[in-house]
Amino acid sequence: MKKIIATYGELCKARISVFSALSTATGFVLAAGGAKPQLLAPAFGTLLLACGAGALNQYQERDIDALMERTRGRPLPSRRIPPRNALLFSLIVISLGSSFLLLTGSLPAVVLGLLAVFWYNGVYTTLKRKTAFAVVPGALIGAIPPAIGWLAGGGSPKDPGLMVLCFFFFMWQIPHFWLFVLNRGDEYREAGIPSLTALFSRSQLLRIVFAWVAATSVSSLFLFAGGTVRHRSIGVLLLLLSAWLFWNGTRLIQHRRDERICSFTFRRINIYMFVVMLSLSLDRLLGGS
Repeated sequence: MKKIIATYGELCKARISVFSALSTATGFVLAAGGAKPQLLAPAFGTLLLACGAGALNQYQERDIDALMERTRGRPLPSRRIPPRNALLFSLIVISLGSSFLLLTGSLPAVVLGLLAVFWYNGVYTTLKRKTAFAVVPGALIGAIPPAIGWLAGGGSPKDPGLMVLCFFFFMWQIPHFWLFVLNRGDEYREAGIPSLTALFSRSQLLRIVFAWVAATSVSSLFLFAGGTVRHRSIGVLLLLLSAWLFWNGTRLIQHRRDERICSFTFRRINIYMFVVMLSLSLDRLLGGS
């Protein structure tokens, strides 16, 4: 039984799905002014939608996954799960996720959740086979979960703070993905997927990614300047985090011949996002203004 659960967890891309739930929780806490029991419905709903979309993506890309060393061990290429079962499972989980979002009482949150699934499985998955720049429009997916939490928490869709929050998550998605691709470009090309490594030299790509890392570090400061963050101490913390990420980003240029530098920076940008989400939640938990 444990083996079956682990296999379906792998099909769901569980780690990525948990991150989507955390970003939804962050948006909720910011809008609601703290952690409340109502947080569970949007967070769990987003988790299920992300799991379902991840499973559906593996169903859609099972032919490509079979061609790459990194992915050929996934449940579908390795034949641990029949394609029909994976498709049925993904649709059931997506339906359950939508149902939990309905419990929030926010129809816009439900619409955004379904939009995220459509954008990921319909738009982004299709564009990946056509252009190496699919991640740019695809990064919109990362901006949707915090918006779901924000709306479920009673926040206004017209609040400038929501726009700043979504912009920050959008910016982070792009260098996060490109750092991953830099180490996997050859596999993508062999599988017939357009890759940036076929368009630019490694040195050029590192400079491009550094520019995006730097832009991401700056974008988090808008959260304080735009009023999303209320406490000056949290604003100072965001400034320190931005400086830390920028400094780590410079290593892409300084150590460009080091084959491990992309993996190193990939871990750092993930840590950065996690700490920023904690900081944003702490801002509301501190109370006051």
